[in-house]
Amino acid sequence: MLHLIKYQFLQTVREWSVMFWALGFPVILGSLFYMSFGTSIGNGNFGEDMEVIRTAIVEEDKQTDDKEVFLSFLEELDGDVLETEVMEEEEALLALKADEVEGIFYAGKEPGLTVAKSDLQQSILKALLDTYKKNTEMIKAVGTAHPEAIGEAVKALEEWRETTEELSVGGRTLNPNISYFFALIAYTALSGVYLGIKACCESQANLSALGARRCVTPTHKLKLILGNFFVLFTIQFINVTALTGIVQFVFQIDLGGNAGGILFINLFGSMIGVSLGTLVGSISRFSLGMKMGFGVLFTLFPGFLAGLMFGNMKNLIEQYCPVINRINPAAVLSDSYYCMAVYNDTERMARNLLILAVMCAVCVAASFIVVRRERYDSI
Repeated sequence: MLHLIKYQFLQTVREWSVMFWALGFPVILGSLFYMSFGTSIGNGNFGEDMEVIRTAIVEEDKQTDDKEVFLSFLEELDGDVLETEVMEEEEALLALKADEVEGIFYAGKEPGLTVAKSDLQQSILKALLDTYKKNTEMIKAVGTAHPEAIGEAVKALEEWRETTEELSVGGRTLNPNISYFFALIAYTALSGVYLGIKACCESQANLSALGARRCVTPTHKLKLILGNFFVLFTIQFINVTALTGIVQFVFQIDLGGNAGGILFINLFGSMIGVSLGTLVGSISRFSLGMKMGFGVLFTLFPGFLAGLMFGNMKNLIEQYCPVINRINPAAVLSDSYYCMAVYNDTERMARNLLILAVMCAVCVAASFIVVRRERYDSI
């Protein structure tokens, strides 16, 4: 048994093309995710900074206190949120029509806003104007009802800050972009299918000379399958752990404080990837190329459903057809990482791991049944 394990290990790690798809490609994909979401991702600031919104300001001729206050409000936003420029009304309308500015603020006795379309930038401009009007009305109401409290009201507005923080039920900050990296780790775990397919094809007499030599040995088929599975599982667990380490320590993405829990899920993820590959590789009537094609299908499609390409896909499936998330190994793995790193829901994680264990057992049992029934007319 040790002899089989030793040479299966050497044989597998020397297959550079298979090792690339099992580890190299996920690392490249993770690097692209990291560059897409911005280099500040490690500090929890996913995505690039929002660009300032180009805005024109049209001043009315009449000088009023309301006009000066509104201009001061816009001046404070200039450079951070807005890029303002004072224009004549005709010039501002031409700039708006030519998409040189996103909106026009009118500074007079009654502040106003003109936009040419309804988009994110225009919604932000409207929200700014609405906020200004509400705060102004509030100050006027306080001044009328309680003149002595006007100073405190102004001070409260000046010290305004965000008073809510998005947290999970377990108390950890939940950033939606982290779902891509959980789906990436799940995809990497499923990429063990390539290792399983390659190893099984090298054990079949009709596909390789090595398979022919193995078939004439008196070694029990179950012993061959279990030996191969142990080696492939070990290699794939190292691959998944390496990818997890790169995400955690190189990309500086917080996957949660429970490293042991993440590794424990990696174990089950490695097993389901290899066992699925073992099952596909055991079907002798397909060529190696066709089996590798099935491997691509069994990794990318479940990864897509788990949110690898579209982060909200798993949530949409959970809303309309949750049974798919229960039988999709990538979604089950992704959800397990969430349970450990974000939700801190051990009961839900245990259910997910039980589903993965059942999947592994079914795949290994089916592989043994398929291989056990194989017979060759001539070897």
